[in-house]
Amino acid sequence: MDVEKIRSRFPALADGLARFDGPGGSLVPDDVAQAVATAMTSGMCQRGAVTAPERLTEATVADARGAMGRFLGSDPRGVVFGRSMTALTMDLARTIAKDWGPGDEVVVTRLDHDSNVRSWVIAAERAGATVRWLGFDPETAELDDVATVLSERTRLVAVTAASNLFGTRPDVRAIADAAHAVGALVYVDAVHLAAHAPVDRVALGADLVACSLYKFFGPHCGVVAADPALLETLRPDKLLPSSDAVPERFELGTLPYELLAGTTAAVEFIEAHGGMAALEEHEEGLLARLLDGLAGLDHVTVLGRPRHRTPTVLLHVDGHTPDEARLRLAEHGVIAPAGSFYAIEAARHAGLGDAGGVRVGLAPYTGTDDVDRLLAGLAALA
Repeated sequence: MDVEKIRSRFPALADGLARFDGPGGSLVPDDVAQAVATAMTSGMCQRGAVTAPERLTEATVADARGAMGRFLGSDPRGVVFGRSMTALTMDLARTIAKDWGPGDEVVVTRLDHDSNVRSWVIAAERAGATVRWLGFDPETAELDDVATVLSERTRLVAVTAASNLFGTRPDVRAIADAAHAVGALVYVDAVHLAAHAPVDRVALGADLVACSLYKFFGPHCGVVAADPALLETLRPDKLLPSSDAVPERFELGTLPYELLAGTTAAVEFIEAHGGMAALEEHEEGLLARLLDGLAGLDHVTVLGRPRHRTPTVLLHVDGHTPDEARLRLAEHGVIAPAGSFYAIEAARHAGLGDAGGVRVGLAPYTGTDDVDRLLAGLAALA
């Protein structure tokens, strides 16, 4: 992978800062921004087959569904777009929970982002169902055995494909197989994983998989992908005249066509640079360099030691609160945010409180010079 070629496509890198804030939202390449701008000035209004603008709008939606189907290893006919992953998950939780009642059980984990926790907790409480919590080892950030919280009454298991706080990549397939063995659905939050590694819904064993485009070079919108046959069984609340077809019945209001154009451009940008496997290989090399450098800093502690991880590292710096360390790093031209990043259950369960830690996230446009500048900035905090 040609890192310098990739970096040249991101206008925001011209400011010279070393960016480690990708887990909160990646930078955007120029052709994605151009795709959005072009779509906004193309005259698109509503979908149809009569006029040229209608046909262009229809093609823009179809292209975006196809791009995300390829990206997530899922049938494009089951690709649902929404304002955000959180909004989509809240909507789907309300819809799926219509069939729940007292005696039913729902499994959530303490490792997840709160969007894949609270959505299901709220839905379960309204339905009178029971919430079962799956914990994790605070030292390693590895999930506990899901078998301990499953039963024949389990209706759904919500689990992350990768922790946005510690980088942990659980064995989602094993969890899905165990959940399916008791007849439960599996909802996978792939927001963090999709930015760093290939995602295949079918290979993961996920019934529904969710992600956010702005984590991997795209615009601000969310996606859920599922087998269209499953979506046919779900009846979301909708307006009377709006389409009852799948996936349209889940998409409230008019779609943001310009963002869908940006979605296609983001996926095509990744494909043009070797795909997610090539980006993952690049990031793994940088992660090894980062971890080796951190091991030589006695005043910096890496929080969590997962066996399989994304290039995301949570740090504690002796003598500094996370916010203080973040401010000091900024003085060195290094952007490394601090907090719990909406993984509030994870931060509390690990004993970090709501303050969390300093999160360092590598991205495909991260270079060795960036990593070395981060390590120098951390060394200066001794």
